[in-house]
Amino acid sequence: MTRGQLVVGLMSGTSLDSIDAALVRVRGSGLRTRVQQLAYAAYPFPRGLKRLILKNSVPETSRVDEIARLNMLLAALYAEAVKRLARRARVPLSRIALIGSHGQTIHHLPRPHSLFGRRIRATLQIGDPSALAALTGVTTIGDFRVADMAVGGQGAPLVPYFDWLMFRSTNVNRLLLNIGGITNITVLPKNCGRDDVIAFDTGPGNMVVDSLMHEFYGREFDSGGRTAARGIVSLELFGRMSRHPYLRRQPPKSTGREEFGEEFVRDLLHSAKGYDREDIVATASQFTAFAVYDGYRRFVRHRMRPEEIIISGGGAKNRFFIDELRRYFPGVRISEIDEFGISSDAKEAVCFAVLANETMAGNSSNLPTVTGATKRVVLGKVCHA
Repeated sequence: MTRGQLVVGLMSGTSLDSIDAALVRVRGSGLRTRVQQLAYAAYPFPRGLKRLILKNSVPETSRVDEIARLNMLLAALYAEAVKRLARRARVPLSRIALIGSHGQTIHHLPRPHSLFGRRIRATLQIGDPSALAALTGVTTIGDFRVADMAVGGQGAPLVPYFDWLMFRSTNVNRLLLNIGGITNITVLPKNCGRDDVIAFDTGPGNMVVDSLMHEFYGREFDSGGRTAARGIVSLELFGRMSRHPYLRRQPPKSTGREEFGEEFVRDLLHSAKGYDREDIVATASQFTAFAVYDGYRRFVRHRMRPEEIIISGGGAKNRFFIDELRRYFPGVRISEIDEFGISSDAKEAVCFAVLANETMAGNSSNLPTVTGATKRVVLGKVCHA
């Protein structure tokens, strides 16, 4: 087996709090891919940037001049993250072969819309990959979602291809959960082939809870789920949340701030007037766990019963989420992805390093059964330094 190449993966997700940067050694490609995580760091956004990105993520408050500037600013911040990670790992930039950058999603429109006689799906990630390549001197692959959308897919989720490469098993039925701002689930029946993978976004992960914590306490997240644990779930509020139409929508499906962002939280707060703050956080946290189980119950259970659930993302540290998932999935082994050599926080960054490697190998890395695309396509734009 060859020594492989060094690749940096970058991810800044719907939580809008930091840039996740992972340095990995990738050997081979396709089913022969092997990955070793060498270094990981999260670099916080400058104060005020989250608010500006949120402002420009909704049509009512966005400005094209601010989006254009944010596109270049984020590329510069990503470049600095790559350089800092390389220094931390004591690796010269010249030894890094590729950067795989997801970019920052500011709007995601996976459902088709009629425009001049065409049915258009659209997404926009900023943090221009060609600027990132120029600033680092490293070939960069970005804009992974648009090719899938061009052939009728939702452009998401993309992580399931990575899950299938890395975590398929010959003897264990597995569910993989990534609880970031949004929660996504990947279903890997034992001995599954590429076209056997089931995956979709179940609903909010940390997104709603993070917004409530900021609103009530001026904090960015519910550390360890401790605030939720002090509250009591409101059956009335939970009942309203659990009737959200997204839960009933058939896969392929993906979601984001467009459905569980500011407007959703505003409606929740309006419905929750007079409720204790901790109870509202507990109810929203319960909804995150319930949406996972509800997605499994509706769309997976008739095909496969899991023996193991592997959890990643910031929500893996939220004990309230984990305890509720244990209640919903009794007898199923629940573990963190750290046990497999990839840190929980780094998973999506590692994923985009692998997707960059697949792109350079000429391999398609979308899963049409997951995204709804009409065919397999090579993802991403290759930007040479």
